[in-house]
Amino acid sequence: MRRESARVLLVDSRDRLLLFRSLRHPGQPELGTLWHTPGGGINDGEPAAQAAARELFEETGLAVGPDELGPVVAVTSGAADIGWMAGEFHDAFFFHRVSRHHVDISRFEELEASTYVEHRWWSVSELAQTTETVVPNDLAALVSDLLTGTVPGEPVRLPWHH
Repeated sequence: MRRESARVLLVDSRDRLLLFRSLRHPGQPELGTLWHTPGGGINDGEPAAQAAARELFEETGLAVGPDELGPVVAVTSGAADIGWMAGEFHDAFFFHRVSRHHVDISRFEELEASTYVEHRWWSVSELAQTTETVVPNDLAALVSDLLTGTVPGEPVRLPWHH
């Protein structure tokens, strides 16, 4: 299987990145958790920016148009077995800023709701110093660059995390 995903690096006016903490495998809390960005699978024929905007609304309640997300700023890919699917994964990341946003998870799909633990806004220094699992790898450096206004001419390739 190959799964294409669109994800959003959502940053607030205090330069904090929104991350969700989820179980690594549904129904198996003993396997631990990881922190990740909002986003999810791209439907057949759906442009990546449209999928990112759709997923952002479903997972956070924030409605933005696909054109408001700008270009893909990073990608990562690799093989994984995440319990409900095994195969090749490819994630494309968009960057979006908001002044502030109250996260609304009421539109989570069943799988998302079954693995959700919590969400929080992270500073770059917290990301850089945490010992918790945050995916993708090297997220703190990417967000730091984006916060200074450095938007890459081509998407940054982040190391795979599984």
